Amino acid sequence: MSNAQKKVNYTDEQVSLLRSLYAEKGNAGLDEIAKTLDKSVRSVRAKLVRDGLYIAPDKPVKQAKEEGPSKKELLLAVESKGFDPKGFEGATKEAIGRLIGLLG
Repeated sequence: MSNAQKKVNYTDEQVSLLRSLYAEKGNAGLDEIAKTLDKSVRSVRAKLVRDGLYIAPDKPVKQAKEEGPSKKELLLAVESKGFDPKGFEGATKEAIGRLIGLLG
C-alpha cells in the first residue's frame, strides 16, 4: 500500500479526543475511552504508546519474605524427630509445621 492508500485508524478529531480523555482519566479510564472512540482497549493503549503518551502503571511491590525458619530447616526438624521427610519437599511451610506439631 502506498501512503496515499494507507488506512487511517484514528482521525485527527479522535486523536484529539483520545489525548484529552487520557489526560483527564488516565489508565483507569481506558475502558471508557475505548468505548467512546469505538475502539478496543488494546488499540487505544497502542495508540497512546505510539504517541508517547502512555504511562505504564507501577508494578506491584513484592512482599517481604516471611520471617521464621526456612522450609529446609523445618524438614531438618522433621528428620530430627525420627521421621523421613522425603516426599514433603513440595509441602507448604504451614503444612510442615503442622506435621512437626503432630510428631511432638
